[in-house]
Amino acid sequence: MSDSSTPNTTASPTKSAPLRLPSGDPPPFLTDNEDESPPPSPSEPPPPPRPPRPTPMDHDAFYRPPQLGKLDTIKQFFYNKETGQIFGRTMSSWAKIGLFYLIFYGVLAGMFAAMLMVFFQTLDPRIPKWQLDSSIIGTNPGLGFRPMPSDSNIDSSLIWYKGTEKENWKHWTDKLDKFLEVYRVPGLTPGRGENIFNCDYDHLPPQGRVCDEDVKNWSPCTSENFYDYHKSTPCIFLKLNKIYGWVPEYYNDTADLPANMPDDLKEYIHNLKRTNPKKLNTVWISCSGENPADVENVGNIQYLPSDRRGFPGYFYPFENSEGYLSPLTAIHFERPTSGVLLNIECKAWAKNIRHDRTDRIGSVHFEIMID
Repeated sequence: MSDSSTPNTTASPTKSAPLRLPSGDPPPFLTDNEDESPPPSPSEPPPPPRPPRPTPMDHDAFYRPPQLGKLDTIKQFFYNKETGQIFGRTMSSWAKIGLFYLIFYGVLAGMFAAMLMVFFQTLDPRIPKWQLDSSIIGTNPGLGFRPMPSDSNIDSSLIWYKGTEKENWKHWTDKLDKFLEVYRVPGLTPGRGENIFNCDYDHLPPQGRVCDEDVKNWSPCTSENFYDYHKSTPCIFLKLNKIYGWVPEYYNDTADLPANMPDDLKEYIHNLKRTNPKKLNTVWISCSGENPADVENVGNIQYLPSDRRGFPGYFYPFENSEGYLSPLTAIHFERPTSGVLLNIECKAWAKNIRHDRTDRIGSVHFEIMID
């Protein structure tokens, strides 16, 4: 039995009364220069003063720039009246960057020019560094023909004209006139006039001299005769491409002629051996129809000049002497069939000239059609 005077600890809690400060005490609010730390004791030095709190800046210190239209923005980019900027830079900024790039590219150009001068010191203007088998050209010269079609039709090898219309065939004779002009007028080739030497199989040109190729008397393949184009019996000129230092290995032994050499050329070489064996040192030329039908329609072919059939050996080797011109051979079609497309193939013959019809090595192909 419990004592009624004992307090009941299980009674429901009551709300605590609010804390009241003694009257007369100031409220615990902090001023701008105070904090919650206790005041320093008299024996301690006073702390350094705290910097003042930042105050809100004036509203007028920052403002949004005015909105410009597209046209005004472009105008301002070209020239800003307020800042004096042109294309986004002031004149002093443009002067600094211009001076920088002027010096930069000037040094770069100077370095390039110096390297180029060093490179050219390793080259000879007349003698190629890579020759014969070491070069891209190699040792197998190609055969070319003139006149050639215009540059706009460079893939074509067709010579087509009407023999009865001068304006039609004059196009081809003008091309031949232009091609042969340097042969007729020595002064057109630098150094040729004073370097020309009248070569022969017995008189080879001295070092630095070049042989003359007189095309003025190759009748009827002359400019005065219109190269016989007006008679529908045209002339075609052949030349062997130049390869520095290349020396032909001649077929000058009748017992060593190749089996695929044309019979008429073999006969010519046999006759020449009996009459003038010195002329056997020649790069021979043969031309014929490419197919049996072409052989039948091409007719007889005359080779000019009449005293040789090919390129004389005294023109070789090519050493890039001043005024040098490649030797020529003209072929005259005496009775070609009109109105028929003629496929012609010409070959150069020497022991070190290889023939490949696919790659046109050592030979040349062209077509003739006369209406």
